[in-house]
Amino acid sequence: MSELLNYLVQHDNNFRRARLPALYSDFRPQRALNPDGFVANVAAWKRGLSSAALAGYTPSKSTTRNHLILDLDGDSLLRSLETKQFGRPLALGTVLQEAISNGEIMSLQQFLKAKESIYYRSWGSLPWAVMSWGLRQAGIVGPGDNLPRGQFVVLHNLEVVSKAFSEAVADRTSPFEQTFSKTHFRQTFAEGILENKQRLSETDFEVLIKFLSRDKNILATDGNTIKIRSSQGEDAAITEEDSAIASLKELMEDLTRQTEVLSRRIDELNITAQDAVRRKNRVAALGALKSKKQAETNLTRRHATLSQLEDVASKIEQAADNIQLVKVMQSSTVALRNLNAQVGGADKVDEVLDNLREQMGEVDEVGNIIAEAGPAAAVDETEVDDEFEAMLAEERKKEEAAESIKREAQQDKETEETRRKLAELEKLAPLPVPGHVEEKKETRPITPVTAAANELGAMDIENDNTAEKVAQRAE
Repeated sequence: MSELLNYLVQHDNNFRRARLPALYSDFRPQRALNPDGFVANVAAWKRGLSSAALAGYTPSKSTTRNHLILDLDGDSLLRSLETKQFGRPLALGTVLQEAISNGEIMSLQQFLKAKESIYYRSWGSLPWAVMSWGLRQAGIVGPGDNLPRGQFVVLHNLEVVSKAFSEAVADRTSPFEQTFSKTHFRQTFAEGILENKQRLSETDFEVLIKFLSRDKNILATDGNTIKIRSSQGEDAAITEEDSAIASLKELMEDLTRQTEVLSRRIDELNITAQDAVRRKNRVAALGALKSKKQAETNLTRRHATLSQLEDVASKIEQAADNIQLVKVMQSSTVALRNLNAQVGGADKVDEVLDNLREQMGEVDEVGNIIAEAGPAAAVDETEVDDEFEAMLAEERKKEEAAESIKREAQQDKETEETRRKLAELEKLAPLPVPGHVEEKKETRPITPVTAAANELGAMDIENDNTAEKVAQRAE
């Protein structure tokens, strides 16, 4: 499996192995027989090739792979998709022709030479576009099936990279940070826009600069100098100041690289001299030391020049900031002047305040007159106090009644508890008194005499008649 196909299988769900037979088949007849299936296969191929190109897996003629361009010269794309099991995709030409027809990919030369935005559509072209679409839907006409030749710009990838670029330069606000020479621009943004630290090719940069300046109005360029526009309303023309800043920044970048090279050269010569000394090679050691001294002299000069350029750059940046500050102050002055004109000055404000006080005084005066107009307007404070006391008394009665009910309920509860405890005590048998032994009484037969004695003992003798009756009963 080729590198391109392996990427598609690993990263695109539309290219799972179960779908490969359908994608590699000749699905062109489905345009009329199964339109939904035809559209699904075409869309899968277009998305897959776009993502593979952005990731740098499509074949390219340049040493640095293109990410915004499809190279369709020859059969390199077909060969990179060829497999032993499925062969080559038979409908790939139809897919690419559909993409060209829909404006999803565009010829590189046509893209670079276009004067107006690629998104611009004149009113005169709309009827023909509508009619062509209708004929394609009816199957009467349509794009060809042959594989197109040449280099084609992938507009979806261009939109993705454009968005990433806008995010990368969002924090560049000063004119010095926003201005570049073309070479410096390429060196600055070659990495960091694409994922996995991939680099844009020179052709990619040409396409990106054209797109950002013509179609997105993010950049302004004259071919040599590139400036990031702060806003859509900013002048797109490149001034002499912009060109000077770009040249200065490019020179500073070159000097910085030279100092890095010289520093590494000095370190290498120092190591060479030390090695020659260890080997007792006097000539080699002296030659290395001499070259080291020359490199150090050049490095000192480069640092001095770079320091001067940095001072100049600092002054330029300060002057640019001053320009922005003055512009803001001028616009603020105009705004304040307009606002003060609307206010009318201090005299007008005093007049308004005097009128306001007068009107407020009239309102207070009218209110006082209305308050004094009739007795109905007055409120008797005594009646209010009496009504308040009555409400308090009623509330106290309610609270006392509630408290009385609560006390009675508590007493009933306590009474019931006492009654329950007494009942439990009654159920218990009397306890014997310690040390007391009850005497057993003898039981004898009761005779008349004994009965009479018992009766006399149980009663008081009140008169003689009673005693006599008792005596007679005993006889």
